[in-house]
Amino acid sequence: MKAIILSAGQGRRLMPLTEVTPKCCLRPGGVSILEWQITQLAVSGIDEVVVVTGFGHDAVEAVVNGIQGIKIRTLYNPFFHLSDNLGTCWVARGEMDSPFVLINGDTLFEAAVLQHLLTDAGHYPITLATDQKISYDSDDMKIWSERDRLCRVGKTLDLSHVNGESIGMMVFNRAGGEIFAARVEELMRKGDGLKRWYLSAIDELAQTGVVGVSSIHGLSWCEVDDPVDLAHAVQVVKTWPVRPVQESAGQESAQASQVPLGAYRKK
Repeated sequence: MKAIILSAGQGRRLMPLTEVTPKCCLRPGGVSILEWQITQLAVSGIDEVVVVTGFGHDAVEAVVNGIQGIKIRTLYNPFFHLSDNLGTCWVARGEMDSPFVLINGDTLFEAAVLQHLLTDAGHYPITLATDQKISYDSDDMKIWSERDRLCRVGKTLDLSHVNGESIGMMVFNRAGGEIFAARVEELMRKGDGLKRWYLSAIDELAQTGVVGVSSIHGLSWCEVDDPVDLAHAVQVVKTWPVRPVQESAGQESAQASQVPLGAYRKK
């Protein structure tokens, strides 16, 4: 199965760390966010990865060129500075012709999260990974679901209906990918398409009954939006059983892993 990672943004809320370095190249736990993602994808059975880039493309390309053991390539969004992530999905629409996983470039997750999602998927053309917590703030991408069906997703949902949040990961079967790509095309033709999140397309599709949810509650993940998130991520990744090989401590990391992760990084 293919994974598409949306890594075109700069991550302005992490300035000055992202003044010249794209967010996905920041290094919680001594390893870039992108390398963490690729490692967890590889051990979950993903055999092809497309990283959609924009800001700092050369830096992302350098990270990609240092990874082996999995088929990985980049796709450049030339108008990243004008668009939100709906536009980045539009650039990648040609990759959506077979089952795939779509992941935000700032979502860190242990392999068990993706493995659970893939096991849960199949009841709907599109399945959204979700989590639950006691309360939600204005920045959370909140969801309203009924049983295993997604009803709505967005940041401004009525809190009386909210019963979870999107973690920035979803899986599409072939039909789901075709439906999603068509809706992205449609929304991009509208005047505000460049300023939309791709989850606005998922929100519209959810109202037609084609999107399911999979709760990964209890498994380990985090997003990296600001310096507080980044500091939290450093602590979170320490607990994961599968780790990328680090340049400074390759042998120690490899021994702590469940698979020979040295294969994922060129020496």
